[in-house]
Amino acid sequence: MTSLEIGNSAPEFMLPRDGGGMLSLAELRGKPVVLYFYPKDDTSGCTQEAIEFSGLKPEFEKLGARVIGMSPDPTKKHDKFKTKYDLKVDLVADEEKTILEAYGVWAEKSMYGRKYMGVERTTFLIDSNGKIARIWNKVKVPNHAAEVLEATRALKA
Repeated sequence: MTSLEIGNSAPEFMLPRDGGGMLSLAELRGKPVVLYFYPKDDTSGCTQEAIEFSGLKPEFEKLGARVIGMSPDPTKKHDKFKTKYDLKVDLVADEEKTILEAYGVWAEKSMYGRKYMGVERTTFLIDSNGKIARIWNKVKVPNHAAEVLEATRALKA
């Protein structure tokens, strides 16, 4: 689990993004950022999460917030994933897993008794000053995006 806590500065990153180019946390300073970490493109839970965040993107934009999904998948996979489901959120690739580790979401997992390393589904709400305002660990996907939206509204209040 993450060792980051509410009030900590969010670890900076500059990573390749879907559609080409780079995306950095520093360039988003001054607006809230929803940074959600997910295991893998085009799997059922990750697809549902991306679709829910995409559906609420206009509401996040009204609050000035940017929604970014991050996984270890390469940008080519992100591009296919976005096209297939008409996703509206930004997707960044951390193939080296350095940012996943910095946020404490690259963790040992277990399935059917087998242990392996993977992304622990986690969401961070980062305020306009780059501080962590909220953390959701071991996210359950249904209605998660709506809960994050409410927390983002409260941040702006």
